[in-house]
Amino acid sequence: MKKTIQQINHKIKDGKANILTAEEVTQLVMGGDEPTAEDVDVVTTGTCGIMSGTAAIFHIPVAEPGTFKKAKSILLNGVPGFPGPCPNEWLGSVDLMIYGTAHSINDPQYGGGFLFKELVSGKEIEIEAEDFEGNIMKSTATLNDFGTAQLIGTRSAFKNYTAFVNPSPESVKSIFNAVKMDGPFKGITFSGCGELNPLQNDPQLNSIHKGSKLLINNSEGLFIGTGTRSSPEKPNMMITADMKEMDPHYIGGFRTGAGPEVYNSVATAIPVLDDNILQHTFVKNEDISLPIADIRGRHSVLSQTDYGVWRDVDERPTYEESLCQRCETCLVEDRCPTKAFQNHELNKVRCFGCGMCVYSCPFSSFQMETGTVSMDWKGEIKTLDVICRQSDIKRARELARELKNRIINGEFIVG
Repeated sequence: MKKTIQQINHKIKDGKANILTAEEVTQLVMGGDEPTAEDVDVVTTGTCGIMSGTAAIFHIPVAEPGTFKKAKSILLNGVPGFPGPCPNEWLGSVDLMIYGTAHSINDPQYGGGFLFKELVSGKEIEIEAEDFEGNIMKSTATLNDFGTAQLIGTRSAFKNYTAFVNPSPESVKSIFNAVKMDGPFKGITFSGCGELNPLQNDPQLNSIHKGSKLLINNSEGLFIGTGTRSSPEKPNMMITADMKEMDPHYIGGFRTGAGPEVYNSVATAIPVLDDNILQHTFVKNEDISLPIADIRGRHSVLSQTDYGVWRDVDERPTYEESLCQRCETCLVEDRCPTKAFQNHELNKVRCFGCGMCVYSCPFSSFQMETGTVSMDWKGEIKTLDVICRQSDIKRARELARELKNRIINGEFIVG
């Protein structure tokens, strides 16, 4: 059976379209069903995780017109940006770009991702600009004061990722773990949302094409094309959306062993034009390969596992306050990547479900099933606990369902 985008959108308008999330399709298949293109019209996907290739383009007021000619440098909450390319001579405003991975000059644990979340949350931020004559201008602003706030993902939502272990006895700093990774083989960290991931369901880009609409942090955006480091075997997405329309729940900072990073959430709609497109969405976590590499380099693949690591695990931890010993230095508060645990309180909205609290607390105050991985190491089978999940399956599921509901309600046109 062959359908067109127009036919699918007509069915949606008439309330007759069958729209499923990628996980719902997989559950049907695992239950013994084999749906066809006649049965399903749209499949929604989702992912949430660290996306290092994130940047924001801003146009912001700094001072009154005529105050300075053009900016040489600029800081937003201490996070450095890059002024230009437009000089905006004597206009009192600055065009700039800020990386999601940029680190504050004042606080090594604060960076672009945390700044973006505060902006999207409507919080006031501090601006400090220096012009070429050495004059310093200080001001404050909220996102509503910005003329432009456009997020760019230069490489987002990779089809597949890599898991990491540390086979050496020395601790290793890395962006792939929330803290220095202990070894040897003290645990495993991974990224990617498996069977729910957008490009895992459309690996050949049969439905997602340049100009396709998607959701980025719940803001309707565009797929520009494949991003940097994309390849046919491991594609990714270059995407963009207006930050003023974003939901702060889906974007934020994530502290790693190498400093703060940024996480985003992305959802796509796959119009099911034929059976071939639908069959790609039948993918199961257990069928998706997950290479295990040395934390000291992605090139050094040690073994293989699969995304079955997402099966039968908890989305969020529980905090047993009665077990908390009120340590003078709380390892969980010190390490929590999203600062979700503060003053002996767990903020489940800010929580990322990474598992670092479970790994860190010596008194088992936190409980969460994060999964285990078995790997073959030189003929020996090692069973490793997942100590850090750098993707959030809960947010991914929420955004995939949000997109499904938008389509059903006629708020998102597929195509």
